[in-house]
Amino acid sequence: MVARIARAAQAAGRDPGDVTLVAVSKQQPWEAIQPVLDAGQRVFGENRVQEAMARWEGRADGLTLHLIGPLQTNKAKEAVGFFDVIESVDREKLARVLAEETQRQGRAPRLYIQVNTGEEPQKAGIAPGEADGFIAACRGAYGLKVEGLMCIPPADEPPGPHFALLRKVAERNGLAKLSMGMSGDFETAIRFGATSVRVGSAVFGARG
Repeated sequence: MVARIARAAQAAGRDPGDVTLVAVSKQQPWEAIQPVLDAGQRVFGENRVQEAMARWEGRADGLTLHLIGPLQTNKAKEAVGFFDVIESVDREKLARVLAEETQRQGRAPRLYIQVNTGEEPQKAGIAPGEADGFIAACRGAYGLKVEGLMCIPPADEPPGPHFALLRKVAERNGLAKLSMGMSGDFETAIRFGATSVRVGSAVFGARG
């Protein structure tokens, strides 16, 4: 997987070191995770707060843990305390609660705003047309340091235009980090500027 990422980066004229592999360990048994850890992988992505805490409590030293699934406000306290990166900030109520928890705990995970580039009603994320205002509110009203943007393109559409849209939103808001691309399209995402790719089945194999 690391070699495929490196080839995709080089083909795009980019430094492979500029692309981070986030190994999506959600729902994986520990016997599947251990060999990936042993191979040197240190960045993992999880969908649910409680599941991640059960899996990684006491095992997370030296690792970087990303929350990549939707975050409910009643789980914000645990998320701020446990994760290094929260990629799914997508509404003002959540931004406010994250700001409060960051102050209370004195701990500030790196934050990404999730953009619903396909404007799919069943999917989390801020609409592209509202992204600039939301980024400004996160920075100004709530004092949050936003590091980048994340998206999950519609499954039935070519991902390239969605990655291009996310990059445009990031560029005009001065954001350097783009979390985009999964097992089926990460090479395309790297071509469009992804700085991290969230890969599960291509790392661990298909779940049973």
